[in-house]
Amino acid sequence: MRFSRQPIVVQRGQRKNKPHILFKLFMVIGTGLIIGFGANIIISSEMNIRKSFVRDNPVLSALDKLHRPALIDYEDEQGFTEEPDFVEIEKGEIPETLHTTEGTVQRGDSLYSILAAQGLSPLEIHGITTQLDGLFSTRSFRAGQKYSVARDDEGNFRRFTYHQSRSITLHVEWDVVSEEFHVSKEVQDYDTRTSNLTGIITSNLANELQRNGRYGLITQLENVLSWRIDFNRDIQPGSQYRIIFEEKWLNDQYVGVGNILATEITIRNNTYTAYRYQDPQGVVGYYDEKGDSMQRFFLNRPVNYSRVSSPYGYRVHPVYGTRHFHGGVDLVAPTGTPVYAVADGQVIFRGRKGPAGNMITLSHANGYHTQYLHLSRYAVNYGSRVRQGDIIGYVGATGVATGPHLDFRVIRNGRLQDPMQALASSSAAQSVASEHRNDFLAKRGMLRAQLDELDIQLASAER
Repeated sequence: MRFSRQPIVVQRGQRKNKPHILFKLFMVIGTGLIIGFGANIIISSEMNIRKSFVRDNPVLSALDKLHRPALIDYEDEQGFTEEPDFVEIEKGEIPETLHTTEGTVQRGDSLYSILAAQGLSPLEIHGITTQLDGLFSTRSFRAGQKYSVARDDEGNFRRFTYHQSRSITLHVEWDVVSEEFHVSKEVQDYDTRTSNLTGIITSNLANELQRNGRYGLITQLENVLSWRIDFNRDIQPGSQYRIIFEEKWLNDQYVGVGNILATEITIRNNTYTAYRYQDPQGVVGYYDEKGDSMQRFFLNRPVNYSRVSSPYGYRVHPVYGTRHFHGGVDLVAPTGTPVYAVADGQVIFRGRKGPAGNMITLSHANGYHTQYLHLSRYAVNYGSRVRQGDIIGYVGATGVATGPHLDFRVIRNGRLQDPMQALASSSAAQSVASEHRNDFLAKRGMLRAQLDELDIQLASAER
């Protein structure tokens, strides 16, 4: 069967059976605009009416504050809903209020009896003594020694401090975030000795240092060489390392590692060498053979993190589900992970800051400020001067947070910067000043001779 198309003839004065498609489209768009405009007027009127009722009714006002995050744009930890034109840097300290009482160890007292008298359970005391193993001997707990106990405003135990000697102080501290006790020993006077390590990596560098009981060197090595070496990707089994460093000793007791004086790592025939040098003005840095800096103005990261959970810029808040501006970058890491100063600077703010939780602000050269939010604990005091790579606190989840992480922020001349871009684009630190070059070369020569001696030892061990 065949079909033929017949033309449709429209005579003058007749209408088509169907409206033109453009006419339909205009009708739909126009209707949508009218509905949207009307809805906007209704919503605005409703919001204004609700606000007037809320202002006049104390009960509604309380409920409005309670549910406000679900009704309006949520402010980020620093109070931003949109990218600000200028950021005011707050200075000062918001210290936690603790009430301290002092006492003296009496004959017959023990660490157990004193802690039990402060309300700690036998299980808690057992956990503390387990941490003390190798750090403190109970035989050092002697009558006549001073101690202090700190409690918060509610009378809860927060810290026990025992002064073992003029140079050694023992701290037992309750962390309200992790709900755990932390034990630490503070040593004021110690001897500094020079030591060295050399070897061939069989798995990774961290395991090598751990096996030699000097794991504390890994952070310094990463800070010194991180702009030249990717420690997770580049260092493979077979790589060689040589490290000359300081150790801290108290009589015959090892306390910890000090500064790295020189290091050299060889990876697939590529050698990376760094020397520590302090000029006559007290400026400290790490330099290569020519005196060029191995470091940059910023470290490449403020914490060893596993992933970025929230980037800088506009985002949907993980707790409230609202879209707003985020002035930092969230770096996920376990509670207690050390947080490092990304550059030399000074602590100009330390304290609890609402949704930001425990926060530290550092002031740096060139108009920079960096901020570290949601900390579980502090490692520096207000007003302290810090060097690049110093531990200033520990990762936590204080304030408003879904889990432990560091909210890291960079501000320059009052304007927020993308933190990851600021770190990545960091300029190289200054090389050794020309007037100190001969002094540097002389000290570098002595360290070079020591590294060469380690090369001989390593070659003998390989035979």
